[in-house]
Amino acid sequence: MNPFSSGTRLRDMIRAIRACKTAAEERAVVRKECAAIRAAISENDQDYRHRNLAKLMFIHMLGYPTHFGQMECLKLIASAGFPEKRIGYLGLMLLLDERQEVLMLVTNSLKQDLNHSNQYIVGLALCALGNICSAEMARDLAPEVERLLQIRDPNIKKKAALCSIRIIRKVPDLAENFMGPASSSLKEKHHGVLIAGVQLCTDLCKASTDALEYLRKNCTEGLVRILRDVSNSPYAPEYDVAGITDPFLHIRVLRLMRMLGQGDADSSEYMNDILAQVATKTESNKNAGNAILYECVETIMGIEASSGLRVLAINILGRFLSNRDNNIRYVALHMLMKAVTVDFQAVQRHRTTILECVKDSDASIRKRALELVFLLVNDTNVKSLTKELIDYLEVSDQEFKGDLTAKICSIVEKFSQEKLWYIDQMFKVLSLAGNYVKDDVWHALIVMISNAPDLQGYSVRSLYKAFQTSNEQETLVRVTVWCIGEYGEMLVNNVGVLEMEEPMTVTESDAVDAVEVALKCNSSDITTRAMSLVALLKLSSRFPPTSERIREIVMQHKGNVELELQQRSIEFNSIIQRHRNIKSSLVERMPVLDESAFIGKRVGSSQATLSADKSSRPTSGSPGASLKLPNGVAKPPPAPLVDLLDLSSDDVPASTSSTTDFLHDLLGGDLMSPSSSAPSGGGAGTDILMDLLSIGSPSAPTDVSVPNIISSNQGNAGELETAPASVMDFLDGLPSNSSLPGDKDPIYPSITAFESSTLKISFSFTKQPGKPQDTVIQATFTNLSSNTYTDFIFQAAVPKFIQLHLDPASSSTLPASGNGTIMQTLSVTNSQQGQKPLAMRIRMVYRVNNEDKTEQGQINNFPPGL
Repeated sequence: MNPFSSGTRLRDMIRAIRACKTAAEERAVVRKECAAIRAAISENDQDYRHRNLAKLMFIHMLGYPTHFGQMECLKLIASAGFPEKRIGYLGLMLLLDERQEVLMLVTNSLKQDLNHSNQYIVGLALCALGNICSAEMARDLAPEVERLLQIRDPNIKKKAALCSIRIIRKVPDLAENFMGPASSSLKEKHHGVLIAGVQLCTDLCKASTDALEYLRKNCTEGLVRILRDVSNSPYAPEYDVAGITDPFLHIRVLRLMRMLGQGDADSSEYMNDILAQVATKTESNKNAGNAILYECVETIMGIEASSGLRVLAINILGRFLSNRDNNIRYVALHMLMKAVTVDFQAVQRHRTTILECVKDSDASIRKRALELVFLLVNDTNVKSLTKELIDYLEVSDQEFKGDLTAKICSIVEKFSQEKLWYIDQMFKVLSLAGNYVKDDVWHALIVMISNAPDLQGYSVRSLYKAFQTSNEQETLVRVTVWCIGEYGEMLVNNVGVLEMEEPMTVTESDAVDAVEVALKCNSSDITTRAMSLVALLKLSSRFPPTSERIREIVMQHKGNVELELQQRSIEFNSIIQRHRNIKSSLVERMPVLDESAFIGKRVGSSQATLSADKSSRPTSGSPGASLKLPNGVAKPPPAPLVDLLDLSSDDVPASTSSTTDFLHDLLGGDLMSPSSSAPSGGGAGTDILMDLLSIGSPSAPTDVSVPNIISSNQGNAGELETAPASVMDFLDGLPSNSSLPGDKDPIYPSITAFESSTLKISFSFTKQPGKPQDTVIQATFTNLSSNTYTDFIFQAAVPKFIQLHLDPASSSTLPASGNGTIMQTLSVTNSQQGQKPLAMRIRMVYRVNNEDKTEQGQINNFPPGL
């Protein structure tokens, strides 16, 4: 016989395919067999039709196309014999799905077989319908399935219930037709029918609220009876699993009870007794028993159970935590996280066991237990729990330190009531796992230290001690060098010693040594080394005898491959060597930051506070930025962490008070920073600036003003500077006779952009030649009230097709009663100029009598053509 003729047996084809040694051989065998089957189909070979379809099903399971055999399925289903129908329905379920149009042709055959006298053929039809039923078939065949739900044969009734589930999922509107038969199926004795009936009731509850109410009234009692009977039933070999009678039925019934009892006190009260019985009588030494107990606990937590029953459920979960099986402990931790919101005190009793799970060898259990511990922390137990976690942090695995560190930091920040305790715990974390501490955490620590003057001496001494033993922890090094730079004299002079502190002696040279170690450490990154250079610059002012040594250390980096370090080295050397008279002003302590505003920014507070708004804003100048930072500041003033670290002066609003203030802004960490208004005609200030830039002796001062002496490294234009024309020619190649944009007559009329009872804003407009899309707006702010406004900040938001840049304002104080104004320049680029007009939403934030005030509005009256 031809091995690939239609008469080849299925087992021979399988044997031939398995004998293939390569994929190419297998494809060749399958191709020849498919060709033989196609030939048999075209010849309408009825003798081997069932055998050919069986082969096609195997070929389909191997992943080869078999669409050409779909009609053979329908022919076999339409045949009279049971063997042919069995193969036909099996092929129908394997080769077709509900999206196939061919399936519509089988509806009539299914209807006939559902009414067949042979129960096995009816079972085949129900099985096929339950697997591939579409919405159209569900509507057509639902009456037959509903009728079959009410016959006595348990086998047919079970399959009809399972088929009904498919119908309800496809057409939820048909749920009301099955409510009566579903509730009556719960009175059956056959466990197969009961499980199918319970699952049908569960799906009915999900599909329809009317069905849920109906089953709640008519099935609660029946479910309690089923659960009681199956719990108290004697040994039954056909249903026994590890000594427990039908745990699958237990679990299905408990899930349905949870749905019926949720939010219904009467039904829940009726279930309490049987749930308590199941929870106490079920053995927990077998996996089947643990499954039932877990489902019982979840049901108790899901319904309106009594407090005593909930405590019993949580105690069961506590026993689960002592189980050796990792899966059981994991699901117990998962369930306890839900139970915390239901009965916090009951879960607290198992706190010790949960803490032990944090130290488990299984990573998933550790993480889940850590999340649960975080939920259990409150004001009364925060210190003990934090101590336990920090003790474990020292011996924990490297891959777990990151998660553990993050949780400890969150707990300390959230529940700390004393600044001293907060600082101590954070220092411990930095010493043990500083490499895993995120930037915002140690930024917050620095803000806390700067706001605690009584603890600054203690902090710098504690960090110095920790640095001696843990200088490989990056964030510890950063915080240490920052504190030594800011409070180095407190370290040397033992300022603010607390009673609990041990006496220690640190010389000026020791402090410099510590920063030098941080600077030269191979593991230090560029940020740490940059901070170390800034700290050395500050120490050169605080400890004058060490100034020359510090200069030598700084100059070691004048040829560093990192441009940032090279630039700092050269600039700081110039300050130390040539500008000693202004050095003390340049390296004064950083101003104290608003701690509450910084915390509000970190948590993303949605309140109308300045810090919360800035935390979510994109950098000005980005094409998609819709809300711009106030006064041309690159980052929010309430949380200028880079200011605090002295890494860049981009965050510092420009000041016009003195030459030294200007140089402070200029030297905050980068010469390429927004400039501020320097005193015009000031010979001494100009000399200092020229020396600082190493340009040489300046020429005689002139009154010529040139824009943009120094532009931001972020593309932000600074305010206009006054400097000698020859110097400007040398620096930027700008012509000395450049004129101010404001000297030109405005093309567009000025407008009153905003006016209230307390504040007035006027806009005037100018355009640069050859740039019709660009507009320079001069904003003038006038105070109409009798109170002076301080910390005045202007913010603006524009549509996405507009780019907006805000230059620094002329001042942050707005005098009362119109006795003075604040000026600020806005640069606007309208990418759809001439097609869409300008539109702007504005907000002003200021303080009046130590209270924050906010005003906002929208500007739609821009002159046309902008």
